[in-house]
Order: sequence, then C-alpha cells, then structure tokens
Amino acid sequence: PHTGRLALYLLGLRATCPTPSPHRSLVTWLKYYLEEDWTGSRRHGRPLSNYYQYGLGVLALCVHHKRVREEVIRRLLTAQHHGRLGHGGNTVDTEAVVALAFTCLEQRRLVGTELAAELRAAAHRASRSMAKAQGPDGVIGNIYSTPWALQVFLATGTCQTEPAFGQAMAALLENLEAFGTAATMAQVLPVLHGRSYLDITSMHCQEEPDTLTPLDMEPLAEVLGNKTVQLVVECPLPWCYELKLYDRLVPVPAAASLLDVLQAAAALEPHDFRFHTQDTPQGPFLTQVLGLEARQEKRNYWQLLTAPDIPLQMGIADYRPRDEEILILRLSEW
Repeated sequence: PHTGRLALYLLGLRATCPTPSPHRSLVTWLKYYLEEDWTGSRRHGRPLSNYYQYGLGVLALCVHHKRVREEVIRRLLTAQHHGRLGHGGNTVDTEAVVALAFTCLEQRRLVGTELAAELRAAAHRASRSMAKAQGPDGVIGNIYSTPWALQVFLATGTCQTEPAFGQAMAALLENLEAFGTAATMAQVLPVLHGRSYLDITSMHCQEEPDTLTPLDMEPLAEVLGNKTVQLVVECPLPWCYELKLYDRLVPVPAAASLLDVLQAAAALEPHDFRFHTQDTPQGPFLTQVLGLEARQEKRNYWQLLTAPDIPLQMGIADYRPRDEEILILRLSEW
C-alpha cells in the first residue's frame, strides 16, 4: 500500500488551502490503505510498509480533521510501548512522526479524554527519547531525522525548556546544503519558521496570499578535473561468509556524486559490480548491490559510510565524495 506517499501528498495538499472537493476521495483511500497496510501484522507483526508510513497516514488524517478508529491508534501506541518503531536503521524519524500524530489527535480533540492522556504521555516520552539520542554534534539520529525531532519539540511545547532543541537547530543551520530535494525541504522549512506540520491544521486559508512564484535557479559552477574514490562493499554474517565482497579504485569526474561513482563502477566492471536503486520522494534509495537485496521483511538495509566507520548524512545522489575518499556500502540490520 502507498500509505506514506499518499499521506505526504495530503499533508502538502492541506497546506495549499484547497477547496474541499478534490481531496475527499483521497482521504477515503488513505483510510483504506491504513487498513490494508495492517494486514501485514497477521504475518510479520507490523505493517506491510513500516511504522513510519503508518504514522504518516494517521498524521495526515488528523491534519484533515478526520477521526481515526481507536484500534488504529492503539496499534501505534503498542508498537511505541514495546520499542518496535524501527525504520532503515534509524528510529528517530519514525518516533517523531508517530509522536506528531499522537499530539495532533490529542490537540484536535479527535479522541476521548482517557486516550488523549495516553497519547500526550506517549508524545512526551518520544520527545525525551529523541533528546537522549542527540549526538555531540547536535544532530538527532541523522541530519534528515533532525527536522522531524525539532517538529516534535515545537508541537509538544517543549522547545523552550529542552536544551537539545537549540543544539539541534544550530546543527541544522550548519547543514542546510543537505536538504536539496523537495521532500527534504518540506521537512526543514516549517522548523526554520518555528512551526510543525500540526500548524497547517489551524491555517486561515482566506488570509493566505497567493505568493508562490517559479524560482530561477542559478546553475552550479562547473568543477573541472577528476578524482579517484575507493569503493568497498561489505556483507557481514549472517548474510555472507566473507565480509569484504568488493574493493576497487573508481576514477570519476571531480563533481561526481556517490551515485555517479556507483554508475562508473558498473561501467568499468559490468560483470563484477551491479546495483539497483528505488525512486523515493527523498531521491534514489540503494536497494541492491552485487545481487544482494535489502528487504523490509529481513529488517536490513544498505548503510552508506565513509572510512573508517562514519555514516553518511546524505543520500547517494546528494553526497559528493572527496578525492581518495574510501566509501563503504555495508549490508546492515535495523
């Protein structure tokens, strides 16, 4: 089910102040997707997509002022209580989305008094958990999770008393170049204005001026020359018996991204190096390397690192490695 994609679309649609008619059927479809998504619980004990997308679905329905069945909400409460909110090796973004959904349902009074108290307590637990997950550089989870965490601090009103808020905001301002796609910009822009996605529930659309205009982007300055990147593929137990599966020097243009490095490696050795990606709103996502596929049901993913063991804060299309940098693709468990 396309739960997350439809939820993001409906969140964006609400922010544009549409007339009621175009999105009524889409809201109905989202309710249907949430039920279809949960059929995965009968076999895997979790949604067919993941709790991140499922939480987004509940959040989008709440932002559109639609009630959600208590059973649907309790699925998220139970998952949070038992620590099952895992998504791509990083739980911060999932915890944040779920906490925003809880806060929205409670603040919009779309649930009863008893359940509202449970949701409020769960959202504050998530806020404290994210503060503890903050690294020494101020980043919470990774740079893309940080705006989600900041939205939770803003929505729950803890931004004034939580020291992690100021540190995370400073880290965000230092890394704004990481937010180069429409999807990632949509996560960070509300935070830069001291807002969260919950604020679009109370927008006065008649007061919103139509100020959206096309932006003429300056072309990026051309970077001349070449560089050489060392590309390493690792697959630990239990998936492989040999840890290092691939280790080659790959020459590429100086402006090449990690995606360009992968494409160059595939062109140099088409029989030895193969990879596949999946298009997402955040850009291409690495799903398969050397025939090894990362799968949701196996709870694994391809982690991107720079030597010796530093996780990358950008996707494969955005990260531009340095000359002689060692890049590691590691099949990891989340």
